[in-house]
Amino acid sequence: MKKTVRKSQRKSRRGGRSKNGGKILLNAVLAAVVAAAVFFVARYVADNRMENFSEKYVLYVYPDMTPEAITDSLCSGAGALREGSVMRSAARENLSERARPGRYVIEPSYTAVYAIRMICNGWQSPQNLTLAGTIRSKGKLAAVIDRQMMVDSAQVAEALDDADFLGQYGFTPENVFALFLPDTYEMYWTASVKDIFDRFKKEYDAFWTEDRVAKARRQGLSKMETSIMASIVSGETLQKSEYPVIAGVYLNRLHKGMKLQADPTIAFCYDYTLDRIYRKHLKVDSPYNTYKYAGLPPAPINVPPKACIDAVLNPDTHGYIYFCASPAFDGTHRFAVTYGEHLKNAREFQRALTARQRERAMAAS
Repeated sequence: MKKTVRKSQRKSRRGGRSKNGGKILLNAVLAAVVAAAVFFVARYVADNRMENFSEKYVLYVYPDMTPEAITDSLCSGAGALREGSVMRSAARENLSERARPGRYVIEPSYTAVYAIRMICNGWQSPQNLTLAGTIRSKGKLAAVIDRQMMVDSAQVAEALDDADFLGQYGFTPENVFALFLPDTYEMYWTASVKDIFDRFKKEYDAFWTEDRVAKARRQGLSKMETSIMASIVSGETLQKSEYPVIAGVYLNRLHKGMKLQADPTIAFCYDYTLDRIYRKHLKVDSPYNTYKYAGLPPAPINVPPKACIDAVLNPDTHGYIYFCASPAFDGTHRFAVTYGEHLKNAREFQRALTARQRERAMAAS
């Protein structure tokens, strides 16, 4: 009887230990599940709900960029707060297969997954394409576009010399400068050469309103001839305030049947390689030589600013026929009605120039 009681007690103790062990194991499993859930929820929140960047950053994604290069640039440029979130999001969104070239503005408020989705879906921000300053060659024009857009300068240069391509827009390789109106335009960084030319043609058509066309006719000019005259005015001065008066001078000469005798056209004949124009240069046989041939040259000699075009359409009314640089060397000019007045102005400028050169020579010795 006693043995039976002892066996029963031992079984009871073993059963209690077994039940306690099961509870411990169950609690451990539950704790692991909860920990895993907390871990994955924390990751989800970090990747999908939390701001992940410390500063605004413009990310350029090129066609040949690897996903590693993209995420490295994103993390370093935007100051990623949690790089792991960026890497996980890149893997989850399949960045290696879905990355699209573009210009992406990353804001500090963006989550990692949103930034990656921008790149995968091509949610670009527009780029400002600005034409400004003096553009006197196709190479310079192509380089200006190249610096601001994804297209290569060689592609742009090729288009600028492609007669068939330019013919779609009503221009030729010779007069294509007239198509480009200096200003700032919003377009996507990934725009193709055709996209860019399409946009400039749209802006050109919008600029040439009926009012401007009518003003050109009143001056006896076509749209192209207006741009040609504007390019000469642009070549003469950087002073915007002088555009209308210089435009008036050249229109006076043109309407009187005089040769324009514009030095910028001579500079164009020599591809702008001359430091100074001498009499021998005026003999160059070129249709752009306005000392040799009357009337306007065949095409613009640079990309004229809109203000120059409007100056030709709205010139100052005066009797000036001549002008020369001011002896003040401030970029302005002196104007004259008669040749005698012009010679007087020219002598004053030459005296000032000689004195200036003498002073510089003495300072250098």
